[in-house]
Order: sequence, then C-alpha cells, then structure tokens
Amino acid sequence: MRDGPPRAVRAALLAARERTLALAEDFRAALGPLPRLPVGPGLNPPLWEWGHVAWFQEWWLARNPQRALGVRADPNAPRPAPRVPEADRWYDSSRVEHRTRWDLPLPGADETLAYLRATLEGTLELLDALPADADGDALYFFRLAVLHEQMHAEAAAMIAQLIGIPLRESTVPATVEAPAEIDVPATIVRLGGPVQGFAFDNELGPHGVEVEAFAIDAEPVTWARYLPFVEEGGYADPRWWSAQGRVWLAGQRQRHPAHLRPAPQGWEQLRGGAWQPLQSREVALHLSAHEAEAWCRWAGRRLPSEAEWECAAITQPGFRWGHAWEWTASVFLPYPSFQPHPYRDYSQPWFGSRRVLRGASHATAPALAHARYRNFFEPHRSDVFAGFRSVRTAAPVTASGV
Repeated sequence: MRDGPPRAVRAALLAARERTLALAEDFRAALGPLPRLPVGPGLNPPLWEWGHVAWFQEWWLARNPQRALGVRADPNAPRPAPRVPEADRWYDSSRVEHRTRWDLPLPGADETLAYLRATLEGTLELLDALPADADGDALYFFRLAVLHEQMHAEAAAMIAQLIGIPLRESTVPATVEAPAEIDVPATIVRLGGPVQGFAFDNELGPHGVEVEAFAIDAEPVTWARYLPFVEEGGYADPRWWSAQGRVWLAGQRQRHPAHLRPAPQGWEQLRGGAWQPLQSREVALHLSAHEAEAWCRWAGRRLPSEAEWECAAITQPGFRWGHAWEWTASVFLPYPSFQPHPYRDYSQPWFGSRRVLRGASHATAPALAHARYRNFFEPHRSDVFAGFRSVRTAAPVTASGV
C-alpha cells in the first residue's frame, strides 16, 4: 500500500473501513446501540472515535484544496464546510481536549456511521478520478487516511482487550517454539531513507548509525522466559528496576504483570474479558517498557536500540517480527533534518516524551506493518499489544538464568 498504484490504495481503504465497521458492530453488540465507555487514559468514546475517523478522511481529502501537493500542502489552507456542520468542533483531535470528548453532544451511532459511509464514498470518487499510474504526492493523503484508520482500529482492539469486549477478529498472539539468538556483526546501518513510496515524517532523514557487534533474540520474549523473573520475586526486588520503573511499580502495587494472575493450576491471562490458562509459548504481551527493562537487567541482557532492531530486521533472515510491538531502548526523537508533514500533530509534539517501539502486533493491519515504522508510546503503557526482545550485553551483570 505504501508504494502501490491507486488500485492497491483503493483496496486498502475498503479493507480499513470494513474493519472499522466490524469493530463498531462488536462494540455495539457488547455495549448497546449507543456504546459508552468510562472516562480514562487510553480510552475514547466510541462515537467520537468513529466520527473522528470520518472527519480526518474528509479534512485531508475531500475538503483539502491542496491534497495533490502531498507533503508540500499547507495544513492551514482554507477549507469548505464539512458534511456534518459541527464536525470541526467535535472531531479535531488537535483542538478537542481528550477529557472533554465525553461531554460533546455527538450524533447517534446511525448518524455517525452514515458520516463514515459518505466520507468514504467521496474519497473513492477522488481516488478513481486519478490516473491509473498516479503515485507520490497524488496518493499521499489517501495513504495517510488508510494508515490513520488502521491505527484507530488497533486502538479499538486494545480497548476491547482492556474492558473485555469480545471481537470477531483474532486476538490470539503468536507462539514461539524455542528461543534462538542471532549474531549481528558490527556495521553502519542506514536509517531514515532513501524511502520509496509513502513515509511518515518521523521515518525520514537519511543518516548512518554505527552499531557494534551484538546478539539479539530471533523472536520476542515468551511467557516461558518471562515468568521465572516474576516467580523469583522480580517485581519486589528494586535491583532490577530503573528509578522511573520503581516509581511506576509503586503506583501499580502489583507483583506480576497486570494482565496475569496466579491460579491453582499455574497462571491465567486476561483475554477478551475472560481469564484463560496462560500459554507459556506465547509471546509475552501487555508489558510496559519498565517491565521489559527490569527483566533484561535480571537476565543480564538489555533492550535493543531502534538502530539495532532495524539493522537485524533488514539484514538477518532469521529475525522474525510481527508478533508484538517491541519496546526499544530509544527515546522517540527526530531524525536529522526532520521536516514535519502537513499532519503536524503526528510526530513533533511527542518527541522526547515517548519510547520507540518497533515491529507489529497480531492486531496491526498489514498496511501498517513495516520494518522501518516507528511506533511510540509512553513507557508506562501496558495496554498496548507490546512485548520486547533482548540483546546480549558484552559484559553481563550477575543475574538469574533465563
């Protein structure tokens, strides 16, 4: 989808909308025809989410007089009125404070879904009017709309897991047969391009990063590897936790991952609102960056930098990813010569306050999964479908076995 012709982008737009509507049906089946959620971080009212997706697509495409300019478009160019008169006041995430979204007089579900249908029809008309070989700037905002909608779909899957809404799409993480490690020689890895096709602004800025030789897990850490740390009292031992991690842990008041609990026959995991026996070969998910770092210290290992992760992903055939979003040791910062794209609030406001994750989870759409994609979240977040893989240090600290 990132570098394909208009027909590929069209298929991706339809796939994204099909998923959005399926998730909407699941939420309405679980929560009623006017689904409501409690106020909380990581949550949004479902009606606001669906309206925002429609608004975003209309704002950057049907209402954007400079859509053909791609990244050179002026984000503040005057626009015609939206289909829904109050849409700019309700659905613009840059201007509507998160806490206030629960208090907005939003249209009902049927009206909001009609807004979704109408904006997609308008988008497809614009796309179908382009030449069959259109590319680059001409397709930039169509591709952005696809990826934005799929991000919100994965966020909906995260919310469903958090509050216990069963989904028709798969919620089963990947399994790993046996741990393996890959030796990666010292090299200079090229980050930030050159990129063919669509790229987010934070992915651009060609530069070389020198990495020393390292050994990295071939796949993310499983529960079989993580649980010994828990069972040996790792959550009660301050040696393994950073200063920020100890603060986070004190606020959690827990002695095991939030989505796990001890049971008479072992451990259970929360999935789709129900407690189920833990599958030890599954990739460990719903871990914060603090938990990932603590396990690494206990195991005498460390998290990879994002340069190490990308180097292994693009040069090592045995490096398998797509099981989880994976925490790295890297703070989310701009690449050299960063230039913000028209969607100004996508990257720039979050530099320095987020941690980079790489990879993709079972809930990530194929259109979004990309070896160079930089995801980013605050390090305390454990609602994300996030795990980690580790790197062997040159001089391991004294630690328990793995």
